[in-house]
Amino acid sequence: METPDTIEGRLAAVYDEIRRACARADRSPDDVTLIAVSKTHPAQVVAEAAAAGQRRFGENRPEEAIGKMAEVARLCDTPVEWHLIGHVQSRKARYATEGFALVHSLDSLKLAGRLARILSERQSQLDVLLEINVSGEASKEGWHMAAWRDDPAVRRALWDDVTALLALPQLHIRGLMTMAPIVDEPEQARPVFTALRELRDALAEEFPATDWSQLSMGMSDDYPVAVEEGATLVRVGRAIFGSRGTP
Repeated sequence: METPDTIEGRLAAVYDEIRRACARADRSPDDVTLIAVSKTHPAQVVAEAAAAGQRRFGENRPEEAIGKMAEVARLCDTPVEWHLIGHVQSRKARYATEGFALVHSLDSLKLAGRLARILSERQSQLDVLLEINVSGEASKEGWHMAAWRDDPAVRRALWDDVTALLALPQLHIRGLMTMAPIVDEPEQARPVFTALRELRDALAEEFPATDWSQLSMGMSDDYPVAVEEGATLVRVGRAIFGSRGTP
């Protein structure tokens, strides 16, 4: 039985909120995928969420996720899908190529080159999202694109980097990701989500042969607003699992 203080109940509440946000934006809930952020939580908790029907999970640190993936596989009858949502250090890039369906956090040409070399050795490929800093926060990773609308040089630099990325056949771009600032009210995050969607649209116009279908944006505090602004992937952890350990 679903109750609000269980993982099953909290998952149901998040899905209900996604459906309500989709209704407000005249979108289909089928167009939004929930990534349950399981970082810092043990495999048993992931297995509980999987038993409640959740199939996609997000991890921050690839080197720590590998063991959890194996343990979850032992605990679950049904396979789950893993997404890498955290910053990837170049020296740990090899872990990012192991078992992840999608890397949300490709944040530089340097990392792209490192991933491509590893994947080339294995004759494999990887789906990625480009992490974009549209809020202008110095602490955020990714391409700094707060001024992309007004500064042609900023825009041109990203366009040039995308051209270089598209020359790496081992990496398949699927869209963009961003992290909004922590704000008092979810509505304050809306301009960040709008900016990412509009940047995605501009990239799709410039590079029409590339898949720009995915927008990974929105977390526990603001995901309904992100859905209203076009998110296709929302990364929700605390609203499902509660707080545990260090983010």
